[in-house]
Amino acid sequence: MTGGSTGVRCMLMRGGTSKGAYFLARDLPDDRAERDDLLLRIMGSPDPRQIDGIGGAHPLTSKVAVVSPSAGPPTDVDYLFLQVGVDAPTVSDRQNCGNLLAGVGPFAVERGLVPAAGQQTRVRIRMLNTGGIATAAFSTPGGTVRYAGDTAIDGVPGTASAVVLDFAAGTSVPLLLTGNVRDVFGGIPVTCVDNGMPVVVVAASSLGRTGYEPVAELEGDAALGERVRVLRLEAGKAMGLGDVSDATVPKVSLVAAPVSGGTICTRTFIPVRVHQTIGVLGAVSVGTAILLDGAVGHDLAVPAAGPRLGIEHPGGITQVEVEVDAGAQPPRVLRSGVVRTARRLFDGTVYPR
Repeated sequence: MTGGSTGVRCMLMRGGTSKGAYFLARDLPDDRAERDDLLLRIMGSPDPRQIDGIGGAHPLTSKVAVVSPSAGPPTDVDYLFLQVGVDAPTVSDRQNCGNLLAGVGPFAVERGLVPAAGQQTRVRIRMLNTGGIATAAFSTPGGTVRYAGDTAIDGVPGTASAVVLDFAAGTSVPLLLTGNVRDVFGGIPVTCVDNGMPVVVVAASSLGRTGYEPVAELEGDAALGERVRVLRLEAGKAMGLGDVSDATVPKVSLVAAPVSGGTICTRTFIPVRVHQTIGVLGAVSVGTAILLDGAVGHDLAVPAAGPRLGIEHPGGITQVEVEVDAGAQPPRVLRSGVVRTARRLFDGTVYPR
């Protein structure tokens, strides 16, 4: 590992609707405290503007992916996601990030951890935050990663090459973290689900909102923010996550009937700011919840003809695919996946504060 005036090797990538710094694990300190201190200085935290670092002054652009070779089958690489605080000196590994996950496969090829395989390369990724496994498939014509393409995702201008993410079913984390399809906290019905991301699904109407409000309106509603905070704290304890007052999970996703041709409409607190779109794994988890009879949002959703679900959000629609054995006790996920894009923004040396 190198640091200080010599800098650290880093690749900045857009993954899905997020942006983050990608590092090889061997280029960062082994000691967690030293690593976190270095990342805070690299990102420019704590500072609302992150003016003295490469962070983008928003939780969606203050993210880090740490990638290393896997110890052995069935995966090729290990991926650790770290959420770096913007105006607080925090580095959290308590959640995963499916958007940055979209860039892990291409990054692994760029760094020589996985060889490109013909026209398309498949990289099997162990997500260290959750223990789950994902496979990323992307275009590698001529043995190089193809970033330009014709795939568009809502929340990102222009088009890029597709990265198809498939998530292996069956992790050590139960799908329904409280053991119930529906719970009631403070008189508010919720469904607590985790298909890659712990999410509290609540009908927007239960909080006196439509679920179609602009992001700025929701963020400026102090009374709503306090109700969401109290609800999240109580749900977090019931979900076995302990005191989540300083944690980034669970997310709270307000749901309403779709209005733009999707399956369900969402507004997601992450946990204080409101997402400009929706996280990949958050979308998968919400999509999973609404497939369960009796779950919050099930009665609001438009039934889908197949496994593909359109999760509406402030920036458009995220398409996910979820198949659930709802008859099993407890319900069991058979398969889930999503199409994202990723693009390398720069590759070089970053100099920490």
